[in-house]
Amino acid sequence: MRSANRNGVFVQPWFWSYLGALLVWLAAIVFTRGYGAGGMITAGLALAVFSVIAGVAQMFVITLGPGNVDLSLPANIGLASAVAMKVMGGSDSMIALGILAALASGGGIGIANYLLIWLLRIPPIIATLSASFIIQSMGISYGRGLQIKPPPAFADFTTAQVVGIPVLAIGTVFFTIGAGVLLHRTIYGRSVLAIGQNPRAAWLAGIRVERIRCATYVLSGALGGICGALLAGYFRGSSLEIGDEYLLTSIALVVIGGTSVSGGRANVVGLWGAGLFLVLLLTMLNTFGVSAGIRFVVTGLVIIGVIIAAGGQKAAR
Repeated sequence: MRSANRNGVFVQPWFWSYLGALLVWLAAIVFTRGYGAGGMITAGLALAVFSVIAGVAQMFVITLGPGNVDLSLPANIGLASAVAMKVMGGSDSMIALGILAALASGGGIGIANYLLIWLLRIPPIIATLSASFIIQSMGISYGRGLQIKPPPAFADFTTAQVVGIPVLAIGTVFFTIGAGVLLHRTIYGRSVLAIGQNPRAAWLAGIRVERIRCATYVLSGALGGICGALLAGYFRGSSLEIGDEYLLTSIALVVIGGTSVSGGRANVVGLWGAGLFLVLLLTMLNTFGVSAGIRFVVTGLVIIGVIIAAGGQKAAR
């Protein structure tokens, strides 16, 4: 019985992501001879926050089934960062309104994505990719020459720490717990899982498939919006390129964290392990002086390796 329990832990998708993060951290400690080990964890948590938020957004979309992916997420994040900073205008009293504006911007993009998919009957991957070019054009027009610093209170919040742990990381842990409850304990979340497993069976079971798909793309867009606002606060200003790295990263988190790319199965717990793993891995590669191109290659190889390993586990079962 105990042996079965142990084996059960080792086959959990989230286990390997956390083990990978631990091994990368230990390798970095060995390389630096223990210098800055605690600071690396703090920095890793701070940067993983944004990856996890983007990963949750992407996870809900991918769980809808094959072909569902939000490629407009980076452009959405960039535009939302500009919208949030412009609405806030550097004033502490406008923080709440700026965050709401970023959420509205992202949610609107989510609605537009779904309408492209539903009305034009084109694959989500094409629809969201096309939308990203339109969003980038809007961002260039809206954010040209925009150099507005975030309100002091907002900037301080995004970098605040409690006992060496970023406040944003603590808040995001509660957010991911909420995302897990939404996915596994609500009618909406179970509907997303059911659609990902078999859309026709879900429809026959009385699930309003198109309404759920629309809500999911809106959710992804809104999370991209809040991610953009937080990134602008953390980096002390907006940028249309601020979300560029989160396309590959968000997909990588979903895959490494244990969510099935074929839909119908999601793993929220693994997102944090995957986020820390990627952040610490890239930090270590930066320490070694590895170029950006090599870093992307390594990330891609990691994703391929995880997919192959997951396929092998399914075959064994």
